[in-house]
Amino acid sequence: MTLVDLLRASVERSPENEAIIHQQRRISYGALWGQVSALNAFLQGQGLRTGERVALLLENSPEYAVACYGTLAAGGVVVALNTQAKARDLANWLRHSGASWLIADARHAELAALLPECGTCRVMLVNRTEHVDTTDWNMMLGTAVRGTDCVPVTASDLAQIIYTSGTTGAPKGVMLSHGNLYANTQSILAYLKLAAADSILNVLPFYYSYGNSVLHTHLATGARLVLENSLAYPHAVMQTMARERVTGFSGVPSTFALLLSRVKLSDYDLSSLRYLTQAGGAMPPAHIQRCKAALPQVRFIVMYGQTEATARIAYLPPEKLEEKLGAIGIAIPGVTMELRDEHGKSVARGATGEIWVRGENIMPGYWNNPEATARVLDDGWLKTGDLARQDDDGYFYIHGRSSDMIKTGAHRISPQEIEEAILELEGVAEAAVVGVADEILGEIIKAVIVPRVGHALEPRTVQAHCHRRLALYKVPKIVEFASELPKTASGKIKRFLLTGAKS
Repeated sequence: MTLVDLLRASVERSPENEAIIHQQRRISYGALWGQVSALNAFLQGQGLRTGERVALLLENSPEYAVACYGTLAAGGVVVALNTQAKARDLANWLRHSGASWLIADARHAELAALLPECGTCRVMLVNRTEHVDTTDWNMMLGTAVRGTDCVPVTASDLAQIIYTSGTTGAPKGVMLSHGNLYANTQSILAYLKLAAADSILNVLPFYYSYGNSVLHTHLATGARLVLENSLAYPHAVMQTMARERVTGFSGVPSTFALLLSRVKLSDYDLSSLRYLTQAGGAMPPAHIQRCKAALPQVRFIVMYGQTEATARIAYLPPEKLEEKLGAIGIAIPGVTMELRDEHGKSVARGATGEIWVRGENIMPGYWNNPEATARVLDDGWLKTGDLARQDDDGYFYIHGRSSDMIKTGAHRISPQEIEEAILELEGVAEAAVVGVADEILGEIIKAVIVPRVGHALEPRTVQAHCHRRLALYKVPKIVEFASELPKTASGKIKRFLLTGAKS
């Protein structure tokens, strides 16, 4: 089976149920499938061949879901582009993927600069208001013949390419097969226990693996997606969550940090909310505890994953949250996790090693990049680059990425440990720790802190707090304050931008 099969089953069960709510629009499963069928028929009629790439430059919307599933139904490969990227990077991804079609929002700020770079790539525009040499989305929907069969595919056939980094030279495009997407979706459904009665308020971009998994799991089970594409007005997001009586909410650490610092969760009627999920990096235990204190009835599920593993690798059962606070949990169904040393040998319980993962969710490799593929895949295993230990009960605790480790003197230090200590200090909203070059020690520790609104902090206060909780060599030598931390569109901190020390 494929994701398209799962969506079709949801449609057949309850075509009248709401599938997607976006701004003032409410789209049923039947209407969604009608548009997916139209795009499938159009692309096949235009000669799209199995395995050809179709790039999407669309914000989260019903159109994104239609473009994604219509492409898959026609045998195409979805290449979802980062909508926050500039034309230079977008053009490079288009060229690297060899996309034959680009489906884009005509209102995108970079589109005018991108179109001359499209070459032979054909273009379809959503929200087109003027006549240009492109296909119009609404015209396609109105003229395409429904009822065209979906193109048959196998589990190993390519379904999606997600670009994770590398905007020049050889970008890293993670290849995901139909089997990868189906297996990981089924595993996530198994531990989240999603049902058609569920609904989620989604703020995660679909062009990243976390948001991608939210889209696929909810459509697979016939649940409802309520889309909010910005956290610029967190109070409005909370009002939508309460009004729509959603049962779930997913975020990265910065999502929850923003909500905890800007709104009072207990001010909103969230009685329908049954779970929160968190992935996209380590969330400080102090923030998890604040979420639990504000929403004691809600199941908080910590998760761990990588794009190269489709989305999800591990989760912490919510009933174990207090006992195993700080853990990423255990492997999800169908996935095997091991810790290995630099020679690929298994390490003992309690020792630190790199997380290696195996399962049907592991990518076949990076698109047109065999060198990068060879560095992370080893006989069916994915080498994640994340360092962790495993306790006596088998639960994994991440120490950080091998590339993030700070080397000061004879010590190797995880920035995560220091960040968690800083976040226990009253008045701290966010914190990031990095290593700064030093002639004597190699690196010294620098902390960049975003204070909570209404709180004043001094560097010596932070250092004294760390001194009480950490070994002396882990206390930051440099403490700076900022109004915000630089982040990627998926909410991960851009640590490389924080390494410059102020004089």
